[in-house]
Amino acid sequence: MVTADRPPKILIVEDEPALADSVRYVLEMEGFEVAIAETGRTGLEVARQGQVNLVLLDLMLPEMSGLDVCRHIRAISDVPIIVLTAKDSEADKVAGLELGADDYVTKPFSMRELLSRVRAALRRYDMRDPVNGGEVLRASTVEMDIDRHEVRVGGSLVPLRPKEFELLEALIRRKDRLVTREILIEEVWGPHYFGDTKTLDVHIKRLRQKLEPDPHRPALITTVRGLGYKLIDA
Repeated sequence: MVTADRPPKILIVEDEPALADSVRYVLEMEGFEVAIAETGRTGLEVARQGQVNLVLLDLMLPEMSGLDVCRHIRAISDVPIIVLTAKDSEADKVAGLELGADDYVTKPFSMRELLSRVRAALRRYDMRDPVNGGEVLRASTVEMDIDRHEVRVGGSLVPLRPKEFELLEALIRRKDRLVTREILIEEVWGPHYFGDTKTLDVHIKRLRQKLEPDPHRPALITTVRGLGYKLIDA
């Protein structure tokens, strides 16, 4: 949580000193507090200490891979993770998202793009804080308290990541109607999203795993082939 008396702290886990220093310079110029770790193991140790609001995580790291770091961080924290990768393989990007990363940026990237992704991730993370009362959306066995940022399925609390929550909200507000991939991407990732639709597919998969009795035969979130998705209020 970002407080008024402390700027957001961003942990950069990157073994290329020149790149890490460049990113740190830009972030500090924008008012962020920055820490750098040059190995995966050191990055994990810093993340475990807490007081980190976001992690920029390279995949290719000495001592411990970025994917392993991502998995360990996600086991103890829901802090936003943006993967930095020079890899072109879709499998690496998808693996990071499936392990709990919130977003990815492929090297080489512009600092403007990176700043946009960082700010968006921090905004989504900050919106999790509950307030008393508020709007509750319902569909099938799903109950979604918007202001408390809580989702229950059959009365049981189901923890969702910020983007998963936004994606579910976009679907549940249009229950029983087709929501195109373009609309979902624009609402959840913003109109200036630079990535591809694979990110959306991964997040839909994660939602199904958390909400569906049988994720392999989804009945709540259905696919409209070639167009988008539909949330069924059965």
